[in-house]
Amino acid sequence: MRLAKKNTTTILVLFLIAVVASSNMIVPRTKFKNLKVLPADISEKQLDSIMDTYNRALKVSCDFCHNKQPVTNSLLLAPADTPLDFAADNGMKEEARRMMRLTIDLNQQYFNHDSSVKKMGYLLNVVTCNTCHRGNPYPVYE
Repeated sequence: MRLAKKNTTTILVLFLIAVVASSNMIVPRTKFKNLKVLPADISEKQLDSIMDTYNRALKVSCDFCHNKQPVTNSLLLAPADTPLDFAADNGMKEEARRMMRLTIDLNQQYFNHDSSVKKMGYLLNVVTCNTCHRGNPYPVYE
């Protein structure tokens, strides 16, 4: 009886060691694909917050910049519940990146005079999407 208990304990300890060792090898899924302007190590919470800010500033939804995933069936139109392909590039997404770079550059060049501040999250954001868009998908002057 004592030997069986010792063997069970040994097996349990070895199993726990194996679980802990394998968990260290699992890469956390915090990396996003195809980020060209935003930092690669951005958290999901930060990314969602930024995207939500864009949605509200332009009064659009995610599919304004992100295409639906390719349809694999023979239907011509994708069903309404087709998920978005956040990593795929398209013209609107490239324009959004250009606008992001523009606002970042304007804020860095004209409104952030402290050269010790380098991280994007700490910049004073005087120029935002709303500066030109004013709640419209396209700037007011167009």
